[in-house]
Amino acid sequence: MPDAEPLEDSRQKTQPRGILYPARLPTFDRYAPPDAVARLVRWFWIPEWQIQPGRTSRQHLIAFPACNLVVEPDLVGLSGPTTRASHRDLSGTGWGVGALLRPAAVPHLVAEPGALRDTYREIEIPVLHETVGRAMAGPGDAATRHRHAIEAFSDWLAASVPPPDHEALLANTMADVIDTDPTIRTVKDAAERLNVSARSLQRLAARYVGLSPLTMIRRRRLQEAAERVRAEPGLSLAAVAADLGYSDHAHLANEFRTVLGLTLSGYREEVTPAGGATAASPGSTV
Repeated sequence: MPDAEPLEDSRQKTQPRGILYPARLPTFDRYAPPDAVARLVRWFWIPEWQIQPGRTSRQHLIAFPACNLVVEPDLVGLSGPTTRASHRDLSGTGWGVGALLRPAAVPHLVAEPGALRDTYREIEIPVLHETVGRAMAGPGDAATRHRHAIEAFSDWLAASVPPPDHEALLANTMADVIDTDPTIRTVKDAAERLNVSARSLQRLAARYVGLSPLTMIRRRRLQEAAERVRAEPGLSLAAVAADLGYSDHAHLANEFRTVLGLTLSGYREEVTPAGGATAASPGSTV
């Protein structure tokens, strides 16, 4: 396992792309995985929060098309891939240590990832829960506790999940390509990039992700659209749609509304400085 310095250097300071309202986040850190589990985990994420009595913080997400394994104070949960926007209401004091799983890890935790779609299921992994919980409750500052928690999480994964075979690594490559290459806009584009048939790509996504390749592509484009709207308030919505390869503004607006339940213009008003509040008032939910 890496020592404190390399892990601390791996902290990712950029705002999470899948978060719809970054200004409303509790303390949130992402960490690159240690080399021993880099083929199993895309990154670890650790939120910690202290919400004043009578307040609730609602975290809205366009989750990545992947599964998350999450250790909380009271349980270990496995979150399946999502097909829509989701949210979680935070209150009181708490924390979570999550691993955004790469496709290669998924079949070893759930036989049919599609059956876990849009759900969060408690699973029994007492060793993982005990070691990560002990690290998060231990002495030291946040960086020290996080480092120990990630080490414990990584040790469990390395001991529990076999090294990926060729097909599992191809599934990792599929997810990486779809998530990072903006020129991939269709299933045909992805299949050609991986030099496989569209049918093979569909089977690969079903076994290792639980979503279709087209859904994965659409999720990336929606995340990018939300990020562009937040980052460039002066850019027209038509220009955002054109830059991301939508046929027109109406196509993007319709998909944004269908999947997220939000209008593009309404979302822009909420996330720009002149829009809605970014902090909860007593008794409110944001």
